[in-house]
Amino acid sequence: MTTPDGGATHAAPAMEEGSAARTAPPRKEAARPARRGPADPVRSLMHHHQELCARAVDALEIAAGLEAHGVTDRTAARFRHRDVFSLAEELYARVPRADPATTPPPTPEPAAAPAAVRGSRSVRGVLHLLPGAVCVAAVVALASVGAAPPDVRTAVGAAGGVLVVLAVRLGVRSGPLRRRHQGAGPRTAGLWVCWTAGYAVYGDWLLRQLLAGGPDLPHAAPRAAVATAVALAFALAPAAGCAHWFAVRGRRGLAASRGLGELAARVRPLLLGTTLLFLCALVALLLGADAVFGDDGTMAVVAAAALGVLLFLARLLAVHGFPEAAATGLASAAALEALALSLVLISRLPGLPPLGLPVEALATAAGPAAVPAVACTAAALGLLVHGLRALTGACAHWPAPPGPAEAHRP
Repeated sequence: MTTPDGGATHAAPAMEEGSAARTAPPRKEAARPARRGPADPVRSLMHHHQELCARAVDALEIAAGLEAHGVTDRTAARFRHRDVFSLAEELYARVPRADPATTPPPTPEPAAAPAAVRGSRSVRGVLHLLPGAVCVAAVVALASVGAAPPDVRTAVGAAGGVLVVLAVRLGVRSGPLRRRHQGAGPRTAGLWVCWTAGYAVYGDWLLRQLLAGGPDLPHAAPRAAVATAVALAFALAPAAGCAHWFAVRGRRGLAASRGLGELAARVRPLLLGTTLLFLCALVALLLGADAVFGDDGTMAVVAAAALGVLLFLARLLAVHGFPEAAATGLASAAALEALALSLVLISRLPGLPPLGLPVEALATAAGPAAVPAVACTAAALGLLVHGLRALTGACAHWPAPPGPAEAHRP
């Protein structure tokens, strides 16, 4: 396009620039930082626990399974849930149930007749009373061979001890004291039980002999705390009753709770009440045994009561899926008792008498039974504190969680 005087206009370049501006691609905006984590964080958990969620009958079973696999409220927060219960409810709602056509239904067991149920409970009651009866029989047998040679008395006492151990082993394998969780637990737990129980029966005599410079083996005749042995043997029956009471009310608390905080608020006073109830029953047994078989002293009663509570809490933790903690508590008490005896022996070496002064002072002030009283009380308090934390989870009160409760797998 030209002007009348023949000059070219600047319209064409202007139009070309405008057209180029309109057709130029828009600038790319600054890239936004990528969001961390998937848009649906629960999906990975659904795939990881597909079988558990598909076969669960309610959300509580999923919550127990998640806790058994180490999922806590803090873990649930990473999945945008306030606690494990809320996360389990979403999993239960989102994962379809297993197809009944492909999953064979479990074979229904015939309903037990009331007479059969009563008979089963009666058999369990007899099994729980059996250790006490065997212990009394062993005491009577020892008393009947009082004038026999020492070898005969030793053989009778050893046989009675073995029978009591077998009766206790039979009693804890049935009823509320039977472990329901998978996993064998520490193999040394039985050793710590035998040590602490043996020290309760013969430890006071042995420590007294060591402090006096003995014992004069093999002529020394061990003196057993008969009343303590009988009371502890009979304590298996109230222990089973208290364990059943705790398990039933713990499951009720689990069914009524809508969160781990609410469940913990229900279980903590329940555990304290159960422990106190067992302690009262044990003290009654100890006082009754003292009246029948002779008084072993007030401190002996305290030591035996502390040991009984320690054994009860250890078994309660093992029953609900925490055998490692139970074995640790028993091992701690056994280690303290063994340390006291070792310090007395080491103090006989030249230049080391001061090592035995703490044990000697404690035994002089409160009697030899003060050593197991201190050791078992400290270990029992440790297990009680651990139980107030460990037994508040859903997996501790579910009848059959998938794996031991202590196995925290990611």
